[in-house]
Amino acid sequence: MDTHPDTRTATAVVQTGTRRMETRQIPIPPIGPEEALIQVEACGLCGTDVARYRGEMSLRGAVVPGHEPVGVVVEIGDEAAARRGLRRGDRVAVDPFLPCWRCRSCVGGSYEFCTGWGDAAHSLGAIPVATAPGLWGGYATHLYVHPNAVLYPLPADLDPATATLYNPLGAGIRWGVDLTGVTVGSTLLVLGCGQRGLACLIAAKAAGAAHVIVTGLPADRHKLELAGRFGASATVVTGRDDLASVVRELTGGSGVDAVVDTTPGSTEAVTQAIGLVRPEGTVVLGGHKGRVVPDFPVDDVVLSAITIKGVRGVGTSAYQRAIAMLTERSKDLEVLRSHTFALDEAEHALRVLGGEVDGERPVNVVLRT
Repeated sequence: MDTHPDTRTATAVVQTGTRRMETRQIPIPPIGPEEALIQVEACGLCGTDVARYRGEMSLRGAVVPGHEPVGVVVEIGDEAAARRGLRRGDRVAVDPFLPCWRCRSCVGGSYEFCTGWGDAAHSLGAIPVATAPGLWGGYATHLYVHPNAVLYPLPADLDPATATLYNPLGAGIRWGVDLTGVTVGSTLLVLGCGQRGLACLIAAKAAGAAHVIVTGLPADRHKLELAGRFGASATVVTGRDDLASVVRELTGGSGVDAVVDTTPGSTEAVTQAIGLVRPEGTVVLGGHKGRVVPDFPVDDVVLSAITIKGVRGVGTSAYQRAIAMLTERSKDLEVLRSHTFALDEAEHALRVLGGEVDGERPVNVVLRT
């Protein structure tokens, strides 16, 4: 890489519109005392990436997608190095959200709700390339580290592609354990067996859950097989199996202690969750629907004193615990990775994860640079 600050460029995949991707050379900026530069080694793909690619979520101009990056620090300012305890050559994961560290949400630790940037996007993969220096996503050879960014050190011997699981596994810990209250002996129903649904299962079993039930579509048999491997008490094929009967059998008719809905688009899953959780149980909603839930059973929620929690993002504590789990169980957890693609195959990778390529059975899809 040319070391002259005026000639260095990063290769980045840029989304310019619905199903429109192009490769660009983006100048690498000089790195100031509080800044850093990461050479991206791997970036996990998320359902949000697929939704933006398809036009199901809006774009605010052209962006470099990717909010699950792992890489090596190749430049870091003296002040940033001292404050972060990092140096060149350290491997890190990057938190998707960029806090302002001034607003009420950031001060309280919930920086996914940061208001300090106004209406401007403040998460990786969503900040326009028009916002200098443009390297705001993981689908690139390099990633700019803003002084406010949150980095998580990773072990040097942890495979970068496996390390990208810090994001879905962090969601599993946050959604499937922290927000549900799952602990030793609990029962949990996970609706959906994508990588975050499977992560909820893994986290709940690690927390001591007695029974975890996981659902999936007929096309998800390979994911349900993984669910069985990771300790699911039962796997249920939606539209074929009787989920209510499985819940009654495993809970003695009382209903599960908690439900996590990770399914995208399905409003039926919300009413199903409310119908299968026990009185005073908890329902966590983690799947974007894009529409209202018709005939929402509000009386059931009221009369059974059900707690419903929406969730956005993960948070520092869950990410740190996810990295600790990856460090301890990397060989066990790397089986979640079904596909690895090169950076110039990003559009194909998105179509694979989105189920648009016949014969492919995706779970965790990763770009390697």
